[in-house]
Amino acid sequence: MRDISIGETPLSIEDVVELAQQRATLHLSRTTAFRDRISRGAAFLDRVLEEDGVIYGVTTGYGDSCTVDVPADLVWELPIHLTRFHGCGLGKHLSVEASRAVLVARLVSLCRGYSGVSVPLLELLATYIDKNIVPVIPEEGSVGASGDLTPLSYVAAALIGERQVHADGGIKDTSEVLSKHGIAPHTLRPKEALALMNGTAVMTGLACIAFSRAEYLTRLASRITAFAALALKGNVFHFSKELFDVKPHAGQGQVAYWIRSDLEHEEMPRNPLRLQDRYSLRCAPHVIGVLADALPFFRSQIETELNSSNDNPIIDPDHELILHGGHFYGGHIAFAMDSMKIAVANIADLLDRQMALLVDTKFNNGLPSNLSGATPERAMINHGFKAVQIGTSAWAAEALKLTMPASVFSRSTECHNQDKVSMGTHSARDCLRILELTEQVAAAVLLASSQAVELRLRANELNRDHLVPALLEMKDAVLTEFEFLAEDRPLEGDLRHFARQISAKAWPLYDEV
Repeated sequence: MRDISIGETPLSIEDVVELAQQRATLHLSRTTAFRDRISRGAAFLDRVLEEDGVIYGVTTGYGDSCTVDVPADLVWELPIHLTRFHGCGLGKHLSVEASRAVLVARLVSLCRGYSGVSVPLLELLATYIDKNIVPVIPEEGSVGASGDLTPLSYVAAALIGERQVHADGGIKDTSEVLSKHGIAPHTLRPKEALALMNGTAVMTGLACIAFSRAEYLTRLASRITAFAALALKGNVFHFSKELFDVKPHAGQGQVAYWIRSDLEHEEMPRNPLRLQDRYSLRCAPHVIGVLADALPFFRSQIETELNSSNDNPIIDPDHELILHGGHFYGGHIAFAMDSMKIAVANIADLLDRQMALLVDTKFNNGLPSNLSGATPERAMINHGFKAVQIGTSAWAAEALKLTMPASVFSRSTECHNQDKVSMGTHSARDCLRILELTEQVAAAVLLASSQAVELRLRANELNRDHLVPALLEMKDAVLTEFEFLAEDRPLEGDLRHFARQISAKAWPLYDEV
């Protein structure tokens, strides 16, 4: 596996996802310059404390309690209280993959050297990732400013040996796991709980996963559209280069190229039944292309946040400054996730409309009703994809319902100290849920369109020479895992399997132009 160094160079979204999925390993930079930079921040903080300096969250209470002075003999206890009183998260727990992404995002930010933390803290975070000791993190409880305080308290608590972690195939008490691995719990220095918790690592880790899945979805939706166009005897000229040269959105043109490359085969019949196909075919590049064109912007926002110092206060040892501000505010991630979820849900709606065309004999140009593969003698009792189409509509509707932007629902919290908050973690969670629903829609339409192409082949309306190799290979790969639907059977298992395959990016899809 690729080994990723953290501390000297920025990380990419792909780096985070590979680490989250345990497809890469990491190590802290071993350079003297990196270690010295981290140590200077901790040493500067110590000097300020020795001189009786006032530092928010170190010698004062938190939030609206910043006017409360903490005496020197309690300064080292204060961070433990921060981890404990924030232990009130509810809801489902983040997946192990998502929680690993959170750990990576927090580690990357702290390694910038402006958080006043110690090298041993960073080493322990890296050890947790390396040994797959993953805090159990509830999804609910963050308003996205002052950072992801409550969910990140579960990270801080795990580092000091409290609460629970995923380890060795189950959920166990952290103290038990640390004892088994011979790891000593960390003693938090005065600002380290605040540095761990007062940041955007949860929303940013989730955003990295969302981006990766959304990027793959643009390719998969293009391939499914090609299958649908082939099965419906659609007009390939809707995707011509000349057409898209005159409206040159780059992502839209890329999607048109992908679809065109699947359909432009010298052996393929060129006899479209309609001069203009319905919009869910004809305008597919315009729908999928919105997401494709937005992805570079989303990447910029997510990777900038990922590689930033986003806690408060900022500790700048080089200029001997303690800077109090609001870098914990997750507005950029919130906007990216709110925008992404709209573009993704539109793809769910597009694919749902393609499904409706495929199953309906009024629109599917001679395919059997509901794409049933039953023989004529048994056709009257078989219903093919009828119920799956209903399910597809249900999943698409739920995805569309969740597109209300979360970032506009700021709540005034914590004695009106946090009176304008980002709701970035809500946005990221919504986006991942919409992606899950859209992947379910995609799984259904992938199976239906593959069945539809196979029906054309079996009816000799197409032959295998009509299909470009990539399209043929994927159709065969799908039907190797999905038995041709000749007789009605429950399809839940198939749908769940293919939704997982989509989430895991099981099929290589397209090269760039």
